[in-house]
Amino acid sequence: MNQARKVWLVFNEASGSNNEAALAELREAFREAGLEVVHETCFPGTNSPTRGELEAANADTIAVFAGDGTISSVVSRVGGWSGAVLPLPGGTMNMLSRRLHGDACGTEVIARFRHGIVNRGRPTVLLSRHAVGLTGALAGPGTVWNDVREAMREMNLMEFVTSATEAIAWSANGPRVICLDSDRGRDEGYAAITLTPQDNGIEGSGYYAATIGDFARHGVALLQHDFRNGPHDFLGSHSRMRLVCPNGEPMGLLIDGEPFDGGAEEEFRLGTSEIDFWVTADAR
Repeated sequence: MNQARKVWLVFNEASGSNNEAALAELREAFREAGLEVVHETCFPGTNSPTRGELEAANADTIAVFAGDGTISSVVSRVGGWSGAVLPLPGGTMNMLSRRLHGDACGTEVIARFRHGIVNRGRPTVLLSRHAVGLTGALAGPGTVWNDVREAMREMNLMEFVTSATEAIAWSANGPRVICLDSDRGRDEGYAAITLTPQDNGIEGSGYYAATIGDFARHGVALLQHDFRNGPHDFLGSHSRMRLVCPNGEPMGLLIDGEPFDGGAEEEFRLGTSEIDFWVTADAR
């Protein structure tokens, strides 16, 4: 069915764009588009809905106004559901929303339903032994900046300063990561490697730095969920990519911005989402 009618809205009160005024605008946009909001969930205080709960509410759409990590968590709980997910830009980077809707804000995305500028689709994803990555993975000692981000979220100044200092040192001296399935790359490896699912393959990029200051700047970029503008090597596009720590130590690993316990070697494959998404970017 290429039409939405009943929406279950999930929002994350800790995400950057979430506030009552923004939520009120979304509710009004749904009403103007002829879509009924049948239920709302404030995540993570309340668990996101399961497939059974969505079916009991006759919801055909789950709209997620949050960042990529929350969207990934929500999608992981609705396997086998016949409805579709609508990511709305409510986080910092909003990589999935940008992929599916371009740079449109939440109300603009919803307005496209009113005008029929929407399709259902199943985007490519990153498959691993840990989780399905909707937006990708980050591996290497640079992932330690995730701890700094959490301290910043909790407004813990002492923990923030301590963790930031430790993160700079670990980014510079922690075990490097090498991509075995790359077109090119540095023999010494990288402080961070990003893997991003695209239509035709997994795109890999290796990030390096020459000075401690470079590592600090990388860390600040990662706090903003944007490691991609720093100095890096393009590692090619492949259907499978294997990452390894040559010294045998476990690698730092984030998938859709969420931490996992990486091993000394990890394999990632390109796959297709098992859940439908609403896509508006190319529906004109």
